[in-house]
Amino acid sequence: MNKSLSLQNSLMLTPLIGGTDSLVTALGLWLIFVLVLSAYGVSMGALRSRLIPATHLLAGLVLAATLNSCAELAMQAWSLQWHQHLGFYAGLIALQCVVLEHNGFFQSTGRDRLRLCGLFGALMIVLGLLRELIGNGTLGSHLSWLAGATQPDWQGWVLTADGGLRLATLAPGGFILLGLLIAARQAWPLPTPSLTSLEETHRP
Repeated sequence: MNKSLSLQNSLMLTPLIGGTDSLVTALGLWLIFVLVLSAYGVSMGALRSRLIPATHLLAGLVLAATLNSCAELAMQAWSLQWHQHLGFYAGLIALQCVVLEHNGFFQSTGRDRLRLCGLFGALMIVLGLLRELIGNGTLGSHLSWLAGATQPDWQGWVLTADGGLRLATLAPGGFILLGLLIAARQAWPLPTPSLTSLEETHRP
């Protein structure tokens, strides 16, 4: 694994652990990730052919920071509580865009880009859902923030009156849960080709 790929994976691990303590945080962060990433891809695609290679990094940094700042300002105007709850994790999206640009992500096929965004979003939502259920005993708490609602905040469905396991909402609990999900995925039996297919493959 090269250094740029390691950096990309490390940056994506940060919101997976820090930004998934609840469903609303995970879902909101993923929505901002998709919006900024899409805007960056379209904008950089129009600029890339007009720039010399030596200026690609600087242009990418300025563009990503600008788009990310605009997204954060829009988040503050839409729902201040939502923006405050996301913390600094939304700011890491700009850096992620630059790393993905360096790795050639935006020159890949649309299917590959959709696959990465879809898998990243699905994992974030699953982690956010499980951590909220286990850690707080609630489901969908503060989802009204995403709608920019002005009425009293909705606390979601309370499944256990005495809360849950607090460790699940902390970073160590996120690492443990992510490790369990990875172990479950590796233990899941993969479909094997039938004997007939194998015979046809090896038939001269």
